[in-house]
Amino acid sequence: MSITRSLQPVSAPLDAAVVVPGSKSITIRAMACAALAEGRSHVYDGLDADDTKAMAAALTAFGVSVNTSSEPWTIDGLGRHLQAPRDVIDAIESGLTARISIVMASLADGGDTTIDGQGRLSERPMEGLLEALKAQGVAVTATEGHLPVTVTGQTGLWGEVIEVDCSGSSQFATALLLGAPMASRSSSLKPVGLAGSAGYLDVTIRVMEAFGAQVTPTLAGFDVEPSGYQPQDYVVEPDISAAVYPMVSAAITGGRVELPGVWLESLQPDIHVAQVLESMGCQLARGESGLVVDANGVRLGGIETDLSGCPDGAMAVAVACLFAEEPSRLDGLFSLRHKESDRLQAMSDGINALGGNATIDEDALIIEPQALTGGVVDSFGDHRVAMSLALAGLRVPAVEVSNPDVVAKTWPGFWETMGTAFV
Repeated sequence: MSITRSLQPVSAPLDAAVVVPGSKSITIRAMACAALAEGRSHVYDGLDADDTKAMAAALTAFGVSVNTSSEPWTIDGLGRHLQAPRDVIDAIESGLTARISIVMASLADGGDTTIDGQGRLSERPMEGLLEALKAQGVAVTATEGHLPVTVTGQTGLWGEVIEVDCSGSSQFATALLLGAPMASRSSSLKPVGLAGSAGYLDVTIRVMEAFGAQVTPTLAGFDVEPSGYQPQDYVVEPDISAAVYPMVSAAITGGRVELPGVWLESLQPDIHVAQVLESMGCQLARGESGLVVDANGVRLGGIETDLSGCPDGAMAVAVACLFAEEPSRLDGLFSLRHKESDRLQAMSDGINALGGNATIDEDALIIEPQALTGGVVDSFGDHRVAMSLALAGLRVPAVEVSNPDVVAKTWPGFWETMGTAFV
């Protein structure tokens, strides 16, 4: 029988400051840049979770010394002297780790590198990245464009024009951008078919530049100089993808939350969730330590909006829509089908399991508010499904979430935080 976690409705509106962990996306990017710099870097406030552990293990396999046991983390980068691992790199369920490792394998001396994963990672797209590497002369073998992938190291990319089909994931462009400063000549990266999480490329470039890379946006993409990276002391900002949960908690309980270190100026795409909640009636303010979301006395309104730029955060928004006074339509969610689960279907199923009314129209989720009854929701082994649907339990009795430990992928302390700061 599946393990479940029961939620208890709150007795009063949320009124708290909630500290969220460091950004997963930024932590992994900073780790990659530090590994490709020659010398010691320090990473402060990095996220200690399953995905970043997968990245640390991958870097260690390439011969990089990584110490995440104390603050700050230390990473002794090898620059252009990565070594091909003896064993298969297991990215577990981290798509970003897998894609970055595939590019880093092209830099590695000493033979072949095989990258594999677990869960649905072997089903997630890799084809666009693999074709771009092949066009760079990198020897790559895979099973119909999926993991496991074997790469023969050639001490880097050629550079010049690198065109990549990103219709499967913007992470293809991120992985190539991270590798481009190590190319033998200047690179002109041209992402094609970018949709959805394109904003994460801005995050990638910000981290790269912090480590000394030279990146220039162009009409078609990005020009990257073969400058390599320099060791840095780097501070990871809070994870906005995690911050959306306390944001929505405040919205649905008519409460107030302050998020230390979170600001509307963040480049992380899920910051858009704050503006979405504002459009539903919440007030945003700049507090002493971070962004404030205030829903005191608010009756949430329904929305019709395209959330292709923040699909992960859209899942929490869907829960907020359950408590709106009008129907909502959340468009642009196609990319959710190719994550740790089919997140679009998982959210629809979970909402309906609670007595709600959710339907899927191509890449849109339509939510008709109605009285919820509670029930057991299947997390499908997906951390974001579990955390998003759990929020309904702040308002609805008898909500249970299956396989709750999956939150360790990105926020190991989620349940403890939800049981204290959220209530």
